[in-house]
Amino acid sequence: MRRAPALIASAGLLVAVLTGCSTPVDAADCEASVSEGAASKLVSASGEFGSAPTVDFPTPLKTDTTQVSEVIAGTGIGLVPEQLVKLDLSLYNGTTGALISEGEYDGANQASIVLDDEQTLPGLASGLECAQVGSRLALIVSPDDGLGPAGGDANSGIGADDSLVFVIDVVRANLLRADGANQPVASGLPSVVLATDGTPGLTIPSSEPPTDLKIGVLKKGAGEEIEEGDTATLHYTGVLWNEKTVFDSSWQAGKPAEFLIADGSKTEGGLIPGFAQAVIGQTVGSQVIAVIPPDQAYGDEASQTIPAGSTLVFVVDILGVN
Repeated sequence: MRRAPALIASAGLLVAVLTGCSTPVDAADCEASVSEGAASKLVSASGEFGSAPTVDFPTPLKTDTTQVSEVIAGTGIGLVPEQLVKLDLSLYNGTTGALISEGEYDGANQASIVLDDEQTLPGLASGLECAQVGSRLALIVSPDDGLGPAGGDANSGIGADDSLVFVIDVVRANLLRADGANQPVASGLPSVVLATDGTPGLTIPSSEPPTDLKIGVLKKGAGEEIEEGDTATLHYTGVLWNEKTVFDSSWQAGKPAEFLIADGSKTEGGLIPGFAQAVIGQTVGSQVIAVIPPDQAYGDEASQTIPAGSTLVFVVDILGVN
C-alpha cells in the first residue's frame, strides 16, 4: 500500500527527538503528572495562538523537575497517553536561551507526535498530558526527562545538564480509535471483533473471495467527511484473504499513520484504488471494512509480503483529517 509522507516538522532535532489505550477525557477529570512550578512561571510567550510567539525567560533557567504552565487556556478535550497530537512549537535551550527549533506556524505544517515516552521525550509526553486542545503551554523539561540521559545533543548545542524550554500550541488531537455508532454488518463480509484497546481481529470466510470491491461501515462517526485529496490519520489492519494472515497493521506498529486519500494509480503518493474508495466519503470516527480484489489492489504483481493476485481485507479506523 502506498503511503503519503507524514506531515511533521522538518527541523533535525524534531525529527530525531520528537519522533524518537486511553480515551480522550474532559480536562476536569484528567489528573496530570506534571504541574506548574517556579521555573515554568518565568517563561512569557506573547502573541496569538497559532502564530510564532515572542518568548522571554531569564537565563540560565534550570529545573530538576519537569514543569508546565498554561499561557493561553484551551477549551478542547484533554490529551491522554498514546494519543497522536498536532503541535505548533518552539524549543529553546534553558541554559543559554538560544532558539533551537521553531515550527512553521502556517496553519498546515505542525509537529506530529504520539504521547508515549518510548516514541518521544519523556518530559514532553508527560508534560502534555491533560493539556487541552487550543491551549498554549510553557513546558520546562528537566535534563533527566529530556536529553540528559543521552548526554545531550552536541549538534543542537544541548548539554547533558541543560533544561529544555518548549512553548507549545496544542492544535489538534486525533481520536485513539473509531468512536462512531455501531452499524449492521453486511452479510458476506469477514467478521470483526475488537480487543479492549480497539485492535481489530478478523475471521475470514472459507469461501472464495468476491471478485468486486466490497465496503462495509462497522461504525458511523459524527466527524468531518473525508474528501479525495485529504490527508487523513488512520489505524488499520490488513489481512490476506487466502492466507488469512495479517500483512500490515498500524496497531502492531504502535501508532496510527497518515495517508494521502487518493487513488495511487492516478495520484503520486496515493493509495491502492480499493483502499482509497473505502475511505473517501466516510466520516471521522468511522470504522470501515473493505474487501479489495486484485484489480483494485496490486493486480498480478507481488508487493513485499503480498503475493501476486491477492485479495486484501482492511479494517480501517478514521481518526482525523487535516
